[in-house]
Amino acid sequence: MRFLPVNRHSIMVELADLQQTLVLLGALQAKPIAGVQELVPAARTILVQFAPHIITAAQLIGEIAAHDLQGSVQRSDVLVEIPVRYDGEDLAEVAQILNISVEEVVRRHTQSEWSVAFTGFAPGFAYLTGGDPIFNVPRRTTPRTKVPAGAVALAGTFSAVYPQASPGGWQIIGVTDSAMWDLSRDLPALLQPGYRVRFVDMAASGYESEENQVQAKNGKAQGAIENIVVAGAGQSALKVKATGLLTVFQDLGRHGQAGQGVSASGAMDQAALKTANRLVGNASNLPALETVGGGLSLQSVGENVVAVTGADAPISIATADGRRWNAARYAAIALADGDTLTIGQPTAGARCYVAVRGGYQVAPVLGSAATDTLAQVGPKALQAGQMLNVHAVQHAVVGEEALPPDNLPAVDGEVVLDVELGPRTDWFTPEAVALLSGQRWQVTPQSNRVGLRLAGEQALSRAIASELPSEGTPLGAIQVPASGQPVLFLADHPLTGGYPVIGCVAPYHLDLAGQIPVGAWIRFNPVLAFAEMTSAATK
Repeated sequence: MRFLPVNRHSIMVELADLQQTLVLLGALQAKPIAGVQELVPAARTILVQFAPHIITAAQLIGEIAAHDLQGSVQRSDVLVEIPVRYDGEDLAEVAQILNISVEEVVRRHTQSEWSVAFTGFAPGFAYLTGGDPIFNVPRRTTPRTKVPAGAVALAGTFSAVYPQASPGGWQIIGVTDSAMWDLSRDLPALLQPGYRVRFVDMAASGYESEENQVQAKNGKAQGAIENIVVAGAGQSALKVKATGLLTVFQDLGRHGQAGQGVSASGAMDQAALKTANRLVGNASNLPALETVGGGLSLQSVGENVVAVTGADAPISIATADGRRWNAARYAAIALADGDTLTIGQPTAGARCYVAVRGGYQVAPVLGSAATDTLAQVGPKALQAGQMLNVHAVQHAVVGEEALPPDNLPAVDGEVVLDVELGPRTDWFTPEAVALLSGQRWQVTPQSNRVGLRLAGEQALSRAIASELPSEGTPLGAIQVPASGQPVLFLADHPLTGGYPVIGCVAPYHLDLAGQIPVGAWIRFNPVLAFAEMTSAATK
């Protein structure tokens, strides 16, 4: 085993092959180690997230290193057939890469029996192995910002189906209508670890699965679910008059769901969310609204108390009879029936949080009300005209006003983020490692809750040019695709990825990273050097 640093809460265990990875995963699941919070398996690695106050990294490495990697992993008896229309936009290029015809690509893809090795990247995304040995296909040089739902794709020796529209760098060879992820099922993910999978060419067989027929008949929507109820008579509520660019529910996230391929998501600026709740007398983990940019407008139905935290944005209150005044950030705001609160365009920071005394009536999904925009798990984004119920207030004491942060980054401004190098720093040239902190990086308009896409004058060059098998990626990971322009993963990042991570933003700077607007500049400040790790027993 090889142990690599990720951040002060995570380590990466690298093994010889997929077989060893699955054997170790089974052992760690059968006999959990105290303090381990998440296990994210991948092709040759397991990302282990732990609580440092319970177990140190050295102690954790010592316990993992003691495991025997001999053994076998049983496959399931379940066989899933997936009908595919082989008309993907990369099909011809894949055929050229493999030096075979398009027809031969389809034949080899359908005549192999695949199996689910592990899940990750997004809910319902299964990494399939065991296909024809000819399949070893490099990822795209620059990942697409949007791959359609149902896309059947290849990367390295793996095949997969994208469960939702999402960014991705795999080569698309076809598309299926089969739902990979459906929260109405007992097992939301169609493909579970160990399942056997066979792809079927719809053009050659006229095949249509029973599940597809049922979905076409019912027109059932998959993914995000509607779980906001309309206010009843005499009940306090907030009516959405305008949403701005994007407004979603967020809380502290759905932790502990990595085994289902579900990332934590949650508020981009968790300190701001906690403060907003405290100011109105709520528990710090209650859901609040997260809005990016300006434009959110909420009308009070009945009397309510709200607080707005996060970005430095003007707040105005307008009454039903036309009176208007400005309100303070980081303070409780009393709204009378008919009052409308509007958030303007931030002058610094990117996201504001709106909590209401009593809390919003929003149903949790997999234990959280957070909206994961990549995985499409949780409540839908708010829409104009929507009525948001508010829980009845029970002994909620409004808090004193708080001091707003004074270090929020502005558009065209510069922010410094501390970075802990690893786990794949050694995949880059020494010049690239120096360049990471030696030049500044601008946040591009392609950025969102998934991550900040960065552009620098010089790209980061790699010392190892081969394909990296997919592996776990934590919050704050700085992933570098083949283009050499890094992506800083944020709250809705994929659980696994196939590009090397040169370093990770220090946990104490993650809230700051979540407030960086498009157009701002970032400088990375390495605070921990890269070095392989050893246990206390082996030092």
